[in-house]
Amino acid sequence: MALQAGIVGLPNVGKSTLFNAVSNSAKAQASNYRFCTIEPNVGLVDVPDPRLKKLAELVNPERVVPTTIEFVDIAGLVKGASKGEGLGNKFLANIREVDAIVHVIRCFEDENILREEGAINPVGDKEIIDTELQLKDLESVEKKIARTEKMARTGGDPKAKVEFEILKTCKDHLEKGKNIRELGLSKEERTAIADLFLLTEKPVLYVANVDEGSMLTGNKYSEALQASVKAENAVVIVMNNTIEAQISEMEDPADKELFLSEYNLTEPGLDRLIHSAYNLLQLITYFTAGVQEVRAWTIHRGWKAPQAASVIHTDFEKGFIKAEVIAYDDYVKYGSESSARDNGRLRIEGKEYIVADGDVMHFRFNV
Repeated sequence: MALQAGIVGLPNVGKSTLFNAVSNSAKAQASNYRFCTIEPNVGLVDVPDPRLKKLAELVNPERVVPTTIEFVDIAGLVKGASKGEGLGNKFLANIREVDAIVHVIRCFEDENILREEGAINPVGDKEIIDTELQLKDLESVEKKIARTEKMARTGGDPKAKVEFEILKTCKDHLEKGKNIRELGLSKEERTAIADLFLLTEKPVLYVANVDEGSMLTGNKYSEALQASVKAENAVVIVMNNTIEAQISEMEDPADKELFLSEYNLTEPGLDRLIHSAYNLLQLITYFTAGVQEVRAWTIHRGWKAPQAASVIHTDFEKGFIKAEVIAYDDYVKYGSESSARDNGRLRIEGKEYIVADGDVMHFRFNV
């Protein structure tokens, strides 16, 4: 299961530059004019995980397959998008399909880069996009309220009555200029609005695109952004998108390490971005390891063994019998599956086993 993250923001904030920094399979055109990105660019990026490399060293397989994250570079949004301004409708349709939003916000000054919104104002920029998404969500909620209100009022459908109350709560929240993800709906309550695919319910990562001198420390603009999203319990990643794009173009690991050290960076911003996205969506990784292939698989935290097996093939879940499990640390400690087995570190788990991050697994099934 590949996570799909949509990169959004106002025009000329560094969206396409960030896409170029993180995408190793496609390069978006980065230009200094509105709507440079019209059709969304899509790039698959390998998820960096040193555990996969270590397992490969121990097993020496024919191939190594990392898990991936899919980034979508979506057209720049403008004020009035919810009413069709600019490329608004297309933007909103594209963003509705992603799992998470990476919201890039300009936190640097540069008179050579166009900015129609006036002085640099990251909080105001965030609010422009928030407002457009909220207005579109309000439109969706009001349409469903109109469909369910009659059934709820007559009392003939208890489910409709519950949905109606939840929808009214969402409507009130949106009318106050707040995002649905801040509402704290339970899993059961979210089912009432699941068919709407609300834009402001999606989890968000904020990327504060700062100047080169502020990469490590941040600046007054990134600090203002962090303060403004505190109520959302959101993550703000401070990075310089141009520098990250340069790092991504380096093929020699030694050159990349040298470049990072020159800027006192411990890891590329891509790594921080992906790890933050995984935490945001409650995702974890398990591994399969054999002479043919060592591979990483992404699943949701809390999934049981049969569900985890399904990402390999649906037959694995249908005919699940058992899972052979070795914790990653044990696999590394003993150096191989056979040695871990001999030392009693290979466990047999059934259908109720909740997979842990880093588990090395082998599934037994019968279809």
